[in-house]
Amino acid sequence: MAAAVATAPGTLGSLHAGGVRLVAACSARLCQGLRLPGSLAGRRVGPAIWAQSWVPAAGGPAPRRGYSSEVKTEDELRVRHLEDENRGIVVLGINRAYGKNSLSKNLIKMLSKAVDALKSDKKVRTIIIRSEVPGIFCAGADLKERAKMSSSEVGPFVSKIRAVINDIANLPVPTIAAIDGLALGGGLELALACDIRVAASSAKMGLVETKLAIIPGGGGTQRLPRAIGMSLAKELIFSARVLDGQEAKAVGLISHVLEQNQEGDAAYRKALDLAREFLPQGPVAVRVAKLAINQGMEVDLVTGLAIEEACYAQTIPTKDRLEGLLAFKEKRPPRYKGE
Repeated sequence: MAAAVATAPGTLGSLHAGGVRLVAACSARLCQGLRLPGSLAGRRVGPAIWAQSWVPAAGGPAPRRGYSSEVKTEDELRVRHLEDENRGIVVLGINRAYGKNSLSKNLIKMLSKAVDALKSDKKVRTIIIRSEVPGIFCAGADLKERAKMSSSEVGPFVSKIRAVINDIANLPVPTIAAIDGLALGGGLELALACDIRVAASSAKMGLVETKLAIIPGGGGTQRLPRAIGMSLAKELIFSARVLDGQEAKAVGLISHVLEQNQEGDAAYRKALDLAREFLPQGPVAVRVAKLAINQGMEVDLVTGLAIEEACYAQTIPTKDRLEGLLAFKEKRPPRYKGE
């Protein structure tokens, strides 16, 4: 690899300050402050996946379910900040039963508002996206609403859906899609934007847009091949095929498949278990790891290793790193503060 990456002094906030820009044309949207060797400047790097806030609050490691009684948005999207030892986990619950959780103008507006708030919330550690409607995750676009749009309105609205889904993909903390029911079209695209997907075996998933003589417009043509490979993604999109949970697991579309329970929330419960596993880990390290993986997957290996080196350098001056070493020495759980 080229010359060593300069270690940024001070706290992790220095990652946002200056440094060699990876892409000249869109450096403002990339991880500012990744100090890569000069020879790497200008190499193509994938879309920015880093949001505004670097330092979340540390959450407790012990599992316990708890909900805030406060609903942060309108009823179609419920934002719940879990309490007690689950503090730091946020659940976005889609609750549009009469429309099968389809992506209407109003729901997209609420998702956009919620994501904007979460990406700058320093207390957020993991985000779970789920449905509060039994048997449905998200049925895709609201076709009844779409049918009333003029041709000139369709393009801009699809662009808005794509932008919101991109914003979800760009969140700095781990995101988990809990698929306990139908996830078609834009619903699956929403799940594909999450870092991890878990589903019930009875769930149904597919990019079915070609049945309507259109193509996936919320990132599906790009994220599905990255998840399962180009050839199989083409097969599924060309055929508009729908997979159940077991089939989705077999092709690598989801990480975990579970038998559905009586409450209809098996995938959500698994997502919550995974989120609890993330809570005890160093919050700065988790965010930087996500950055390194996402950016690195869009470039060649040499550039990716330089990105990893730059990201690792940002963890060296943190108080959390020193706390981790001290806790190991004293044989006790670390008490990370995200600093």
